Amino acid sequence: MKKNRLWIYLGFFALLLGGFFLAIYKEHPFTDAPLAVINPLIPEFKFTDQNGKSITQKTTEDKVYVAEYFFTTCRGICPKMNANMRRVFDAFKTEKDFLILSHTCMPEVDSIPLLKAYEQKMIGGTLLRNEDGSYKVSSQAMTDTVALNNPNWHFLTGDKAELYKLARQGYQIDNGKPDSTQRMEDQFIHTQFFALIDRYGRVRGIYDGLIEEDIRKLLKDIPSLLKEKVDHNRFMNGFSNNPG
Repeated sequence: MKKNRLWIYLGFFALLLGGFFLAIYKEHPFTDAPLAVINPLIPEFKFTDQNGKSITQKTTEDKVYVAEYFFTTCRGICPKMNANMRRVFDAFKTEKDFLILSHTCMPEVDSIPLLKAYEQKMIGGTLLRNEDGSYKVSSQAMTDTVALNNPNWHFLTGDKAELYKLARQGYQIDNGKPDSTQRMEDQFIHTQFFALIDRYGRVRGIYDGLIEEDIRKLLKDIPSLLKEKVDHNRFMNGFSNNPG
């Protein structure tokens, strides 16, 4: 009789324990991607995109996005970087929870009309692969009025100090070279790096936009972050937002 009672107690305890761990499993995102958190706190921002629309952290809330810096008149690394970014855009342009934020590093030059024209070139142009394996966007066959379906790729301008602060303190993709002057109007960021940000607004990856291996890794890492479950009210306070 006592032995039967013991088994009943053990069975009841096992049910309670199973229910407890099931609840934890449901509440905690065990599907987190194996990407370390590089920066858990991105400064608040407010910029304007190529359509005159205000873009803030509210826009990126619960979304995965890639951030970069460029300028429209660049003839060096920017066309190569953004050809690779076009590949990222093409891969995820129908994904409603994915964005690209391309920030100008020359807001004194890159007006909204110039950013709109650049969008036309980047998305309306033809993506071509060069003989050396690199990519370029050709606008030779593009008409002046390309009909764009682009809810994902924002080309941003705004206050230069805020743009640079975000690159350095937020995305951490500055080239690491200290400016030789204290005057903001004389400072210049020219970096080939892309930052990958998760649904919680944390930097989870930094990639060289000119290196094919990095671009392939970025294309692989984005889906893993898109699969992560967002839960702003974790089941237990003891669980951290950091997956690593």
